[in-house]
Amino acid sequence: MTVPETAARSLEHHLQEQADAGLAEAGSDDVVAAIGAMIAHPEYPCLGARSVFRRDDATVVVLDDMSSPHDVHELARALAEYGRTADPAGPFVSFVAVFRGPAVEDERHFEQMLWQVLQTLHDEDEVPWASGVDQEPDQAHFAFSQAGVAYFIVGLHPQASRVARRAPLPMLVFNLHEQFETLRSQGSYERMRDTIRRRDTAVQGTTNPMVADHGSSSEARQYSGRRVDEDWHAPFTPREP
Repeated sequence: MTVPETAARSLEHHLQEQADAGLAEAGSDDVVAAIGAMIAHPEYPCLGARSVFRRDDATVVVLDDMSSPHDVHELARALAEYGRTADPAGPFVSFVAVFRGPAVEDERHFEQMLWQVLQTLHDEDEVPWASGVDQEPDQAHFAFSQAGVAYFIVGLHPQASRVARRAPLPMLVFNLHEQFETLRSQGSYERMRDTIRRRDTAVQGTTNPMVADHGSSSEARQYSGRRVDEDWHAPFTPREP
């Protein structure tokens, strides 16, 4: 998939145009192309995502309904297959699940759906939790596990308050947790983090209060993109090990 560079208009304006384009009714190829165009926008903050899409290393799955058990089952199947073939020692890769619906009411609604998806994935997962990460979402070294692979998850949707977390349709991006650990061990993580933060601030005008250094607090707090209070707890119950 070739990712086009988007014409010179603001990312926020581009995202609004996409949100108004009726992508929920579009074919899968058009949805994938729209996501690629979003990430290729010159203002898009996440350099990792831009690199992944530019190298055609994003696996994108388009599903109908984020609240449908059937579609979550299809997501589980596709994600398990992805986890078997993805190479954490190679260049950055991502698995992207895009949902045509339902329409997101607000940030809390998306957060609720995100954690329901993760709970359903976990409840149906017969493989033990990935080694090297915590399964309790309040722990600093928590990472979501599916089919024995640990992921850092980024949720995006049309109602996100921060531009960098907006997308024309609800999306869940599954990034291999091991690749973040590799960046840290190589001393590259901080440089990439700081660059993304600067780009995000340039787009939004303010720094993101929910961004924490990798491993300093539970990454679960960042999954939905909503600003949460200090006493927030993820609505997720892991099975007893």
